[in-house]
Amino acid sequence: AKNPGKTGTSNKDLHGEMLQHYPGIGVLGYGCMRWPQKRNEQGRQVIDQEEVNRLVDFALEHGVNYFDTSPVYLGGDSERATSEALNRHPRESWLIATKMSVFNATSYDDCVAMYHKSLDIFKTDHLDYYLLHGIGTLNDFNTRFKNTGVMEFLLKEREAGHIRNLGFSFHGNREGFDQIIALHDQYHWDFVQIQMNYVDWEHPNGRNTRADYLYSELDKREIPIVIMEPLRGGALSDVPAQIADQLKEREPERSIASWAFRYVGSFPRVLCALSGMTYMEHLQDNLETYLDFQPLDDEEKKFLLDVATQMEDYPLVKCTGCNYCMPCPYGINIPGIFKFYNDNITAGTYVKSKEQAGYARARRKYLLAYNEAIPTVRQADHCIACRRCERECPQNIRIPDELRRIDRYIE
Repeated sequence: AKNPGKTGTSNKDLHGEMLQHYPGIGVLGYGCMRWPQKRNEQGRQVIDQEEVNRLVDFALEHGVNYFDTSPVYLGGDSERATSEALNRHPRESWLIATKMSVFNATSYDDCVAMYHKSLDIFKTDHLDYYLLHGIGTLNDFNTRFKNTGVMEFLLKEREAGHIRNLGFSFHGNREGFDQIIALHDQYHWDFVQIQMNYVDWEHPNGRNTRADYLYSELDKREIPIVIMEPLRGGALSDVPAQIADQLKEREPERSIASWAFRYVGSFPRVLCALSGMTYMEHLQDNLETYLDFQPLDDEEKKFLLDVATQMEDYPLVKCTGCNYCMPCPYGINIPGIFKFYNDNITAGTYVKSKEQAGYARARRKYLLAYNEAIPTVRQADHCIACRRCERECPQNIRIPDELRRIDRYIE
């Protein structure tokens, strides 16, 4: 696993014939949407390139060689920062996955320009994995890629070897998935990226599709699967205290996050599981899980599905912190509000009722912390329900409704 150009023994044992067919990919992949940031001399938040370089060096040294980014991540700067870190190493030691991130009807020329810009940024003549970003329906696919002639262009690029693997990332309902996967006979998808974790297996957000269905449909077509949100935006690394106690009772030496990673890594069709590891401790903890990987048995999988059912009883907002909803035209800090609310539920500092012990003190502490975390002008009560954010949310969260629920709770 310490040789990034070759298949690691732990991965080979887990994936068997799949990794013989798709060699060179570690089970842990690096999601580049959450690179560490710092303030520059002008006080603006920018990517901390020095820290990115340090993380990439450590990842490559320990066999993590799949890096997933997009032209729209981090204000359009993720590709540049990722390339700068990777191109300090031999091209054959890393695999890049990036995306055609157009979300409305866009011209053929604009799409092709985006593709060529990615090649230029990474200083390469080929992209290892290229995704149609965030498809949800057949109409969505036709409007963005087929009717514009872009799909024909991408197929020619794959045939020429400039795209080594062509696939798509999916967010949507079952009908949309069935329609798009039916195109496999025509386009021969090399891989598909889905949201999968032990909660989404049976309890997906909103109108999203159950992960067990997505996995089974891809598995029977023998299509390799890349996993996004194995931690559900970090929620499965910081679970409610009562849930954490159950996990720790079984595996006191392992982190809470390790359960979620072991779950997705235990399915043989999974090519790799992406994690947005912002800090070195995240990377080191995940490596500890994967370098000495122990697949879950059937009883442990059932235990986690029981845990997922328990988690559904908590009034959490199912936000993954992707920031696709931002910026809000009215200045509301949508992901910040959801994170504050969820963190307090998880930590047990959620104020439940006037009958609880120490209600007045807990109420005052909660409200002071809310005002400190979220400036008044960016709080939930400023939402006018324009629903612009809702259209952008890949989790299909009814954002204005959740903001209204939180505002009523605050009031």
